[in-house]
Amino acid sequence: MDWKGRRQSRNIEDRRGSSSRGRTSFGRSGGIRLPSGGIRRSGLSFKTILIIGVIFLVLKLIGIDPLQLLGGNTGALNGQSQTERQVTPARQDEMTQFVATVLAETEDVWNTIMQSHGFAYPEPTLVLFSGAVSSACGNASSASGPFYCPGDQKVYIDLTFFDELAQRFKASGDFAQAYVIAHEVGHHVQNLIGVLPEFNRMRRSMSQTEENQMSIRVELQADCFAGIWGHYTEQKGLLERGDLEEALNAARQIGDDTLQRRTQGFVVPESFNHGTSAQRKKWFARGFESGRLEACDTLNSPV
Repeated sequence: MDWKGRRQSRNIEDRRGSSSRGRTSFGRSGGIRLPSGGIRRSGLSFKTILIIGVIFLVLKLIGIDPLQLLGGNTGALNGQSQTERQVTPARQDEMTQFVATVLAETEDVWNTIMQSHGFAYPEPTLVLFSGAVSSACGNASSASGPFYCPGDQKVYIDLTFFDELAQRFKASGDFAQAYVIAHEVGHHVQNLIGVLPEFNRMRRSMSQTEENQMSIRVELQADCFAGIWGHYTEQKGLLERGDLEEALNAARQIGDDTLQRRTQGFVVPESFNHGTSAQRKKWFARGFESGRLEACDTLNSPV
């Protein structure tokens, strides 16, 4: 991805160096959660996300802990482990610039799209943290992976997640990383258009199985919204050879079935809450190919 030298977002809140302790609560929305040894998913898996909102892309992606938050997601990092210590200050600085640039690109795209549909687009803040963080949705550790909190309209990410994504889950590349950010921003869009709030309301009367099924639809829609962002990024001429394949590979690597098979050797379909590898690739690709919100109606379409 040709990102250097482009505008960087000012909506970055750097909390690295400060620590947050406490229990993790279930209110986050959609995240990219990778398994940290078992199956625990509530972020992408969402244990607390608003239904159609955004599946925490990878939080619970892994497995079974129901999504801790509405969403996400999209990683179970092993706290501040060797991976974190391997990230040098220079590397952190470049990654910070990259994240700020990708966030700025999402701002440009979604401001235009939302305005064309009659919606205001209050831009989300992206919080950088290390180890643990406190949000309006509760406290979380790096092991939860990136997540979006509708309560404060902020995306949270520990940058060591990208190393975990590449090294442990074989999803490397800057556009794979951009996909993660765009997925979480997709949850923000869901929050603004009412999908997450509605999911949050409905989930109170749902069984765990019903909640998981709705969570899948929310997460897949966030994937599709990430694809829409990719569509316009390609139109700007910012994609390089292999970028689309990087994003599709990341979507495949964090599918519920792939994550469960890798971490526990077998799959439990009824515990899925982010979508299979095939589903995640399908919906990212649909958004990428169409560039239209209408193409991302995962709530009323076969997934």
